[in-house]
Amino acid sequence: MKIGIPQEIKNNENRVGVTPAGTSELVKHGHEVFIQTTAGNGSGFTDEEYLKAGGKILPSIEDVYGIAEMIIKVKEPIEPEYKLVREGQILFTYFHFASCRPLTDAMIQSKGVCLAYETIEPQERSLPLLIPMSEVAGRMSVQQGAKYLERTFGGRGVLPGGVPGVPPAKVVIIGGGIVGTEAAKMAAGLGSDVTILDRDLERLRYLDDIMPANVKTMMSNEYAIRALVQTADLIIGAVLIPGAKAPKLVTRDMLKTMKKGTVIVDVAVDQGGCFETTHPTTHDDPTYEIDGVIHYSVANMPGAVPYTSTLALTNATLPYAIRIANEGWEKACQNDIPIRKGLNIVDGKVVYKSVADVFGLDYYDVDDVIQQPCLVNSY
Repeated sequence: MKIGIPQEIKNNENRVGVTPAGTSELVKHGHEVFIQTTAGNGSGFTDEEYLKAGGKILPSIEDVYGIAEMIIKVKEPIEPEYKLVREGQILFTYFHFASCRPLTDAMIQSKGVCLAYETIEPQERSLPLLIPMSEVAGRMSVQQGAKYLERTFGGRGVLPGGVPGVPPAKVVIIGGGIVGTEAAKMAAGLGSDVTILDRDLERLRYLDDIMPANVKTMMSNEYAIRALVQTADLIIGAVLIPGAKAPKLVTRDMLKTMKKGTVIVDVAVDQGGCFETTHPTTHDDPTYEIDGVIHYSVANMPGAVPYTSTLALTNATLPYAIRIANEGWEKACQNDIPIRKGLNIVDGKVVYKSVADVFGLDYYDVDDVIQQPCLVNSY
């Protein structure tokens, strides 16, 4: 199969879809890999490294899309790329369709095959291609939150860990999944007073067992959230419903009860955000203020640490990419439940129910699209 690796063109997105090591593995399986020139530079990988790995360098994004049967990316196509997607072309990337109607409409019109990293799901209901970036984003959420708590950036001027005789910052984390767990580890390590909320009692028991003494767990509900945000210095939104829009758990009226200079970091921004006042920002212009509350909602947080992020992402995506390339998308989906669940849009049809529901679009059963039941469950 001819596989294309374009340069990411989203604001300050320095990651790349495949490393030179990943390229070498794809080539070993008999595939041709075409990389847009300088696509890996932002992550620290040169054209020369890709060439040594057996890849082929092309001069433009149009050339890569034009030759590739499968595109492997990091972020969803943005408007300049919409017209480059061809009928039947496989796109393997993060899409987060439920948060963007124009992207959804464009991919329907393209009649491409959209396999979303974020909905590939083995039987144990983990999200293996979302986990590595969730780990990065969870850790970064505290790092960025601590920075914007500084008075220089409009925050309250609170040191996360305090000092002897002065209490530490109060950090509230909404969501106890991968993002929330990693954020809690980082905040606890800085010495903050941390509360993590989740609706799953078993998850709370697990977190209570593994977290240090400065991390408390609490059942998530509106009453608890409303009370906690009034005294918090840093609030991190870490809620995920696979493939669907995030629920709005912190409402606009709650902002008026918060202390001036409180920082909120919405890691769920890719799925529409779990704060009512969230809108996506960029690394160039990462924050905005509403009612004296600093909002940080960069939609591609891991793009700020591209070397780490690209290595972690390729580690997770490569086995799936190899299988799709080896078997073709249809056979791979027939033979493998996790890959099958990654299908969101095929030949102009929405085959992921949460995406169809959020926009009121026609939903097509994936079994009808690939015309054969799944034969094997792996991964």
